[in-house]
Amino acid sequence: MSSLSLRNVCKQYADFTAVHDFSLDIEQGELIVFLGPSGCGKTTTLRMVAGFIEPTTGSIILGDKEITRVPVYDRNIGVVFQNYALFPHLSVFENVAFGLRRRKVRDGELRKRVADALGIVQMEHLAERKPSALSGGQQQRVAIARAIAIDPAVLLLDEPLSNLDAKLRLDVRRQVRDLQKSLGITAIFVTHDQEEAMSVADRIVVMDGGNILQIGTPQEVYSKPVSRFVANFIGSANCLGGRCDGADRFLIDGRIPVASTELFSGCDSIMIRSEAISLWPDDSSPDGTVLDVELRATTYLGSGALLHVSVGGIDLDVRTAALPATDWLATIANSGRLRIKIPASAVVGIV
Repeated sequence: MSSLSLRNVCKQYADFTAVHDFSLDIEQGELIVFLGPSGCGKTTTLRMVAGFIEPTTGSIILGDKEITRVPVYDRNIGVVFQNYALFPHLSVFENVAFGLRRRKVRDGELRKRVADALGIVQMEHLAERKPSALSGGQQQRVAIARAIAIDPAVLLLDEPLSNLDAKLRLDVRRQVRDLQKSLGITAIFVTHDQEEAMSVADRIVVMDGGNILQIGTPQEVYSKPVSRFVANFIGSANCLGGRCDGADRFLIDGRIPVASTELFSGCDSIMIRSEAISLWPDDSSPDGTVLDVELRATTYLGSGALLHVSVGGIDLDVRTAALPATDWLATIANSGRLRIKIPASAVVGIV
């Protein structure tokens, strides 16, 4: 296992630049998630690390060795592909053994390493099956076993869960995270799913248009997004324009005041997470802003509801958990008017 550094990496094609001046240091044993919409450059960056694409400029350093121009087969990097890329004519055992055979590992050592890898992903009992006889989750585990069998310095996972159903994705992503931590492998995980990113990452790299927008822990990226794009891409956010009115107050649309402890000089927008807003607040609490709002619509979510409210022509989303009363949603919907509280710490300045 090794550290990994990308320094001023750029990938240009004839008519566009796919990745702009990408710089990142990844610590040994860290799991980094590249998160962003389709076409943001996350997979291109991953493929440059793997060696499938050569950067136009910049350098990639694995441990203390520059690998920018090193061929794929000499990088000692394991890759788990989106479509698993298992050989249909080979058994599970032979799929996992493939990389070891290419490295001319002796038979006894090969069998031990394949058995160890299959044991780690709990697939040793299916070693003789073909991929066609496996479920999607089982195929994914075989792909992971193949990647770790070579004892890689870095593990790359390119949207590895996108072909699984929702329930299986939850199970497999937990297994992937546990496996990565138990082995101490440095890893890069590519996804466009913000919940997936939040659940597995040590740090998240948010990308758009080939650029890094923000790097931080899941908590930092969620609670302190640097821009509207990041705020809206990760979680449910109310992003509102206006202006600062002193160090601790913001005027939404220049006229609706809200208290804040998270402003910065000159910010012209704020973010308020929908779940941070509370209903029926205690008026005696001084921390925050209490507003009377009009209820426009409700969306039932099972464990709670998303309320669409309006104050002074400004729309807000409020995400709330279910209350004990079984008819609580109907009660809210019939009232037409609500009182909400926005904590000062939930009003975050953005650009």
